[in-house]
Amino acid sequence: LKRGMPAVSKKQQQAMAIALAAKEGKISKKKLKGSSKQMAKSMTKEQLRDFAETPRKMLPSSSNVKNWY
Repeated sequence: LKRGMPAVSKKQQQAMAIALAAKEGKISKKKLKGSSKQMAKSMTKEQLRDFAETPRKMLPSSSNVKNWY
């Protein structure tokens, strides 16, 4: 089983989990806002699951884009 890219922050992991829940019909897509709404439209369930399943314990609360490069 090939793992996708992990989430880089707790906020990203949470947004992916919310988008995944909407894709799976666990919550209404009408309730989505911002990045979760865009992710639900543009990503597959498998992609969302890879990010959403990232263990939160070692993730920072938020990520600074400058640190990605």
